Amino acid sequence: MPDNTLDYLVIGAGPAGLQMGHFLHRTGRSYRILEAAPEPGAFFRTFPRHRKLISINKKHTGWDDPELNLRMDWNSLLSDNPDLLFTRYSDRYFPAADDFVRYLEDYAAVLGLHVTYDARIAEVARPDAGGPFLLTDEYGRTYRARRVIVATGVSRPNIPAIPGIETAEQYSTHSIDPADYTGKRVLVIGKANSAFETADNLIETAAVIHVAGPHSVKLAWRTHFVGHLRAFNNNFLDTYQLKLQNAVLDGDVRRIERRADGSYVVTVAFVRADEVTKDIPYDRVLVCTGFRFDASIFSSECRPELTIGDRFPALTPAFESVNVPDLHFAGTITQSRDFKRGTNGFIHGFRYGVRALHRALEHRYHGVDWPGRDLPGDPDALAAAVIERVNRSSALWQQFGVLADVIVPDGRGGARYLEELPVDLQGPPIGDDGHFAITLEYGPGHDEVDPFDVSVGRIRQSDAARAHEGHYLHPVVRRYRGGVVEAVHHVTENLENDWTSEQVHVRPLRDFFAHHSLPVSV
Repeated sequence: MPDNTLDYLVIGAGPAGLQMGHFLHRTGRSYRILEAAPEPGAFFRTFPRHRKLISINKKHTGWDDPELNLRMDWNSLLSDNPDLLFTRYSDRYFPAADDFVRYLEDYAAVLGLHVTYDARIAEVARPDAGGPFLLTDEYGRTYRARRVIVATGVSRPNIPAIPGIETAEQYSTHSIDPADYTGKRVLVIGKANSAFETADNLIETAAVIHVAGPHSVKLAWRTHFVGHLRAFNNNFLDTYQLKLQNAVLDGDVRRIERRADGSYVVTVAFVRADEVTKDIPYDRVLVCTGFRFDASIFSSECRPELTIGDRFPALTPAFESVNVPDLHFAGTITQSRDFKRGTNGFIHGFRYGVRALHRALEHRYHGVDWPGRDLPGDPDALAAAVIERVNRSSALWQQFGVLADVIVPDGRGGARYLEELPVDLQGPPIGDDGHFAITLEYGPGHDEVDPFDVSVGRIRQSDAARAHEGHYLHPVVRRYRGGVVEAVHHVTENLENDWTSEQVHVRPLRDFFAHHSLPVSV
């Protein structure tokens, strides 16, 4: 009887699942992508509700290098086909969600990915410990694989535990027609992009709009986290600060009561007023508090441990469940690896996380060496290799402080330059005999100062001695020995992100390598 057990089953044909499918397809692994909907990209057929993406689509960079162009292209998936770049699907800087759906359809079709549609998974089981996974869809069809990669995204609404919240309207289903809110008093619960996207849509028609939440509004242009409030969605802040009846309430919503006439009374405890509470009347209450991972399909013997308020699976550096071997995760549900500080929650970040996951799978299960190249072990060669990469790599740029290039000794007096490993990955292929890790990072405390405040001093871009004080994105090289950071070198920040000056960038880096050399043998 033939063995119908696949190498991999991928759950979900959104961008992360399709991205993983491409890598598995290209390397000839047996796999299948299982998708609940009749076509790919189901999430983006509904969200964002107002059908405008806030992921950048910058077509005109002045560069001819396709790798550099990906730094400004936040929507394309990785492939070997230059026609499968999202910049060919829209000219808009903030593109329409429907254009992205069309792009995903073409990506799956052109690459010939193995996708089974209308296959909503009802159960993920592992009948024998250490054996294959058995997946069953809602029609009773079964699928077997040695390994499972979950790429479902955050598919459940994240609903706060507020008494009466079940009577409010959800982001996923509330009306987006501003006319339906004409002259109304509206409360929007939440303080991230979906909340402000919703509030901004109602400015012209609603009488009063309050946006409420217990935490401070965080602005992406200050924190460098693209999941915080983007300038594209923050017009509502003007209407509050310029006294136009709207407000941002720094308060914890304690109770929602729906009256017989359909209106509401909402109890808010204001966090900046020593817990003073107030009952406020509204006509509509909209809940815009994000999404969370749905682990309900997993049987008890292979249910992944959750973290961050049970919103995301807890993962190892190799994107594997911390408690279920061979169960891996891809895409926006890998946010526990860099929660609210990196880009694993977004396409321009997780496309590289998926590639790192695939490389880890290839290395661990199929004996494939991690991609890299051999270098002489001398300081000139090491410095030149680093400068070349930090000036061109999109992965290090997008996954700042999360993915790292690594230089390891080759045992013959030379070195091996490995590309794009998770920064906290240990063991093979890094080893434990000492290595260099190269990342792009913002400076410490970069989000504690207003970047537009001209009274805040900045280091001179020619001052290599003070490079470690820089707030802006710049290369950082760390020397590890025995798993401990032995030395750190910062390459001075540069306005054009061009780290090629012999005096300012290259020579100090060369001196660092000369002073902290790799061991000759392993």
